[in-house]
Amino acid sequence: MNLVVLPGDGIGPEVTAGAVAVLQRVAQSHRIPLEVTEDLVGGASIEAHGSSLRPETIQRCKRADAILFGAVGSPRWDDTNPDPKLRPGTAILGLRRALGLYANLRPVRVEPALIEASSVKADRIEGVDLMVVRELTGGLYFSKPKRRYESARGKAAVDTMRYSAAEVERVARKAFELARTRRRRLCSVDKANALETSRLWREVVTAMAASYPEVAVTHMLVDSFAMQLVRQPADYDVVVTENLFGDILTDEASVLAGSLGMLPSASLAEGRFGLYEPIHGSAPDIAGKGIANPIGAILSAAMLLRHSAGRDDAAAEIEGAVSRTLERGLRTADIAAGGRSVETQEMTEAVLGALA
Repeated sequence: MNLVVLPGDGIGPEVTAGAVAVLQRVAQSHRIPLEVTEDLVGGASIEAHGSSLRPETIQRCKRADAILFGAVGSPRWDDTNPDPKLRPGTAILGLRRALGLYANLRPVRVEPALIEASSVKADRIEGVDLMVVRELTGGLYFSKPKRRYESARGKAAVDTMRYSAAEVERVARKAFELARTRRRRLCSVDKANALETSRLWREVVTAMAASYPEVAVTHMLVDSFAMQLVRQPADYDVVVTENLFGDILTDEASVLAGSLGMLPSASLAEGRFGLYEPIHGSAPDIAGKGIANPIGAILSAAMLLRHSAGRDDAAAEIEGAVSRTLERGLRTADIAAGGRSVETQEMTEAVLGALA
């Protein structure tokens, strides 16, 4: 397996180092061939090459079987800069577009050992295990026109939300297939009472449901779902939604798990190719202090083994090691309530030690 590692900025290099160490250990024990190369993206690439994402990096990624991504963003570089090459955040958007990463999978599982770390009442989050499938290459982030301009009334700006039926069908199919392998419940989240794109979204998902009679399908407006996500999160199994809604809702869902640092993600193309990353940002305020939580990145490595290598056994071994480590009471600063506070390296070593 040819893996490209893109640590990025801030705490990205710290957490990806831990994930790579765990991945290499499991790959060795399971006899999974693994070749790792590293490249620069985001602010690190701007400093070295004058661009947040080089064509050479894109080509390297296209030749790979999977990508392990850290985070991008740096106080040295302003993501409102009019030159996209000088905005760290354009690196991940550029990779999604260039690599056809259309479906973002974000599992939200509340570890029993971390129930007290959540700000949501324990009786609301016990047993939470849901998967959000977020459409990743359409909607407001990618549609045109997108620009700032001078109008007769002064400065103005426009963003466009566009979806085709084919785009909706593609990501919904991924969600239906996942629901088939889980508890066979799918909730589609939209804003069909206000947006034409959402009305199309609901029509497509409703039509597709006939091909998946074993999956129970419901529809919810995004504002209602945002409330229910913290009131009754255990009611949900697989959730599918568009790009912007998915971005916001999964950050909200991190409250259930106790911290953004706990949540992994997989951005998938057709076939087995994928980019895997923790959902937290670069956290420049704690970068270099050695206190970042590596678990989101480590669990992203588990998703890589499951979806790109087709090795559920190896993925489950990592997930089990993380659970056993948390059961021992080890906690990084972001989830420190009720446990022994450790730094990034010690948490990584504990997970390595807990591997079967």
